[in-house]
Amino acid sequence: MKTFSTGRIDTANLRKKATNLRAWIGPALLSAAIAAGVAAPIRAEAASTPAATQEKKATAAKVARHKVIFQVSDADPKKWGLTLNNARNVQAELGATNVDIEIVAYGPGIGMLKADSESANRVQDEALSNGVKVVACENTMTNMKLSKADMLNGIGYVRAGVVELMLRQKQGWAYIRP
Repeated sequence: MKTFSTGRIDTANLRKKATNLRAWIGPALLSAAIAAGVAAPIRAEAASTPAATQEKKATAAKVARHKVIFQVSDADPKKWGLTLNNARNVQAELGATNVDIEIVAYGPGIGMLKADSESANRVQDEALSNGVKVVACENTMTNMKLSKADMLNGIGYVRAGVVELMLRQKQGWAYIRP
């Protein structure tokens, strides 16, 4: 069925079409630039400069302090090392003064915090000496018949490691389990 024009221009309909066209053109041009490889190299170059790194750290300092808690519950020295690497990397990326980091060891992971652990030196040198709070679960220690004398100097203690994780998450801490 054909409709005939009355000779009037529907300006409301034209405005709507123009708005839709503008909304489509902006993202389309950006997508085309990225597809052509124009925008990505500029962004990558800017992100890799020392000034960009400093800017990222300055921005992190302006934001509320970051907080992250790591769970260690496996008797796996590779995971212990990964946890220590993650903590170090977080401090390097955000700046040690901009982040609170806590490592909670419980269950089989308590071995990480024993004085004779193969990770003992790294816990002391890389975590504790750089302001990372490291805590052992007292419930696990009791069940494994461990005393504070068996553990690394300088660590803290919590009654229940799982409850510590729960409380920190409720307080807004990011939770990581490597």
